[in-house]
Amino acid sequence: MALSPPEVPGHHPGADRGQPLDPDAVRRVLVVRADNAGDVVMAGPVVRALRAFAPHAVIDLLASPAGTPVGPLLPGVDEVVTVSPSWQQLTPRREPAREEAARERRLVEGLRARCYDTMIVLTSFSQSPWPAAHVGLLAGIRRRVVHSREFGGAVATHWVTPPPDTTHQVDRGLHLLGAVGVPPRGATPALALPPTAVRTAGEVLDRRGDGPFAVLAPGASAPSRRYPAAAFGRVAARVAASGLPVLVAGTPAEAALVGDVVDTAAHPDVTALDPAGLPAFAAVLARASVAITNNSGGMHLAAALGTPVAVAYAGTERTGDMRPRGAPSALLGAPVPCSPCRLLRCPFDRQCLDVEPDRLAGAALRLAGRARTPAPAG
Repeated sequence: MALSPPEVPGHHPGADRGQPLDPDAVRRVLVVRADNAGDVVMAGPVVRALRAFAPHAVIDLLASPAGTPVGPLLPGVDEVVTVSPSWQQLTPRREPAREEAARERRLVEGLRARCYDTMIVLTSFSQSPWPAAHVGLLAGIRRRVVHSREFGGAVATHWVTPPPDTTHQVDRGLHLLGAVGVPPRGATPALALPPTAVRTAGEVLDRRGDGPFAVLAPGASAPSRRYPAAAFGRVAARVAASGLPVLVAGTPAEAALVGDVVDTAAHPDVTALDPAGLPAFAAVLARASVAITNNSGGMHLAAALGTPVAVAYAGTERTGDMRPRGAPSALLGAPVPCSPCRLLRCPFDRQCLDVEPDRLAGAALRLAGRARTPAPAG
């Protein structure tokens, strides 16, 4: 039997009072997910459900610079509004308070000019929706839908008691929509590749010749979630020695990291993939036999494109919260008592990533359909 709102853990008497959304009244929607690339990928099912619910509405995405390149790949998104809001900054900006206030006012006025009538604020269990909802209030957005266990007064028009903290991020977003009458349209993220990205990826891959390959993406937004470059190099060497070439990929800022992996591998079939932007990288991932990543945006991109993914999964998060959906996966890590820590930097030398390279390489090869023991490197 379903619990009545007062019996739901974390329910506040002021929550869960909003009326269901009327699809005919939803004309201009702003979905807020100003986080990293993987978070935006996991917002895809929310956008899909909104598009089916209000097929004629404009649906825009408010995203951070890191998440913006994913926005155009989400079917149903009309435009991406890129911001670096104060509520997503880890440290105060080094600028006078009046300049920071002016920045926030420009954000409010910019959103006001777009005349949104509905705001959907997506958050993880540890994030507060109230700063974003308050921006929506100041911008004149009539309906503001949030998850929270904390009191926020009338800042949100639809204040929904969230599901358990262990809920997967995709399911958390769909729970928020379901509470305001928007039914789900599937819970698996999916991406649509623009033709220009497909052409660029084709040109890059044509230069390396035909045949299957793996993609190894050694980057992650936080150092605590990065499997060591030297260990990734050994993984790449063992995968390549099995007959599956490896393309090592990263952003321009990760060029040194990519170079370290390639140098450590010291194998002719382990090569760097020239940075070509996230859409083209996604198009390369879509053609790969397997991806090898950290628990990062690359993991979610690969799975949403249907590419199997072998993951060096740090103990910063529970696996159930962020597990990739859409493709077979293997999440490898070492159990540690401090997990989930959610730290950006590990004080214990990343013991949760104490995974033997042979084990990660073997998982990648099995996912690629090459279930045999990798040959020794060198």
